[in-house]
Amino acid sequence: MKKTILITGVSRGLGRALTDEFIRLGHTVVGCGRSQAAIAELRQQYGPPHRFDVVDVADDGQVQAWAQAVLAEPGPPDLLLNNAALANALAPLWQVPAAEFDTVIDVNIKGVANVIRHFVPAMVARKHGVICNFSSGWGRSTSPEVAPYCASKWAMEGLTQALAQELPKGMAAIPLSPGMIDTDMLRACFGSGAGRCPKPEPWAKAAVPWLLKLGPKDNGASLTVGD
Repeated sequence: MKKTILITGVSRGLGRALTDEFIRLGHTVVGCGRSQAAIAELRQQYGPPHRFDVVDVADDGQVQAWAQAVLAEPGPPDLLLNNAALANALAPLWQVPAAEFDTVIDVNIKGVANVIRHFVPAMVARKHGVICNFSSGWGRSTSPEVAPYCASKWAMEGLTQALAQELPKGMAAIPLSPGMIDTDMLRACFGSGAGRCPKPEPWAKAAVPWLLKLGPKDNGASLTVGD
């Protein structure tokens, strides 16, 4: 059965790899990112029924306008992947500038809430769909110099488990850790050591079939891809 998949943060990394793999398997992907160049490339590569838009998820007005257009066509997603996120530059918490801290929180927490606010009511009306809010190993443990990122991902665990209790039967909300993947974000934290982790493309080939099997039985479970 072909599904409509909504993915935030499709410009690069996991979001781009997931997009390519879902489409390869015949599913419809609706995605957003902040990079105009990356979105233009996706539009050129993948035409309708797929849809890609430049949207800053931290801007509630932009998300609202995007949702109105998407819900009209192709309609509510079967699987919503809140993937878009930023990490702070490595530093002790007291050295992280206020503006940088705010940006991490605005994208990683408020951005997820904005997408939920404007897409999930249509999913609830159908009593159908799975919402995966991307957490992290740093949403369940901590390390020095990534306190803002840890705070945002711990928030995903609590926010999503509370959301799971609010959904009607037949739906699911899942705080999801993708595991350790060799992305630009991980390299910013671990440097060349990130090269020991899987690349996004092979990760996505294993992750996508697993994601497609998620359902009401998983509601509220704190999962890692492959569990």
